[in-house]
Amino acid sequence: MVTVVGRKHSGKTTLVVQLVAALGARGRRVMTIKHGHHTFNLDPSTTDTYRHYHEGGAERVAMAAPDKFALVVRWGDERGGPELGPEAIAERYLSNADVVVCEGFKASALPMIEVFRAAAHASPIYEPDGPTAPQYLAIVTDVPDDPRLADARRGGVHVLSFADAGLLDALVALVEREVIGRAASA
Repeated sequence: MVTVVGRKHSGKTTLVVQLVAALGARGRRVMTIKHGHHTFNLDPSTTDTYRHYHEGGAERVAMAAPDKFALVVRWGDERGGPELGPEAIAERYLSNADVVVCEGFKASALPMIEVFRAAAHASPIYEPDGPTAPQYLAIVTDVPDDPRLADARRGGVHVLSFADAGLLDALVALVEREVIGRAASA
């Protein structure tokens, strides 16, 4: 598992989608988990499954169609228990993946890739003495030579540029070596 983190509107989703597509193109079975800070609805209020969940209060609602399946599980109350972390979600629902790419979960113990755009944010999330610093694999940025990233580079974090034509190849190689390779040898 690996997670892509960054501040709001930094380009996390775009990078996740590109990384997942590139890993898939290399024959990897890739699954994703997106962390949200707000609730969501997979279907509009006019559907029967919406009514099962909201009006009926069902603990779990499965939606099945010829081309896909979705399961909505209620948690955070006495029936569903607490929110699961990404590792527990992957173990329970995504165990047959070669790699699970997450978006968010910046407080987790997962290997991390940060998206930092100086054009949008004053500073990266990465802190050299922070609790997640040892998990960092890379920072993808629009300012690869920025002095604020020097500590990351000294700490062994790969600092990659959005402008580099080989960015996705470098990220895929890093994930294959540091995430998939380590999981296979464990």
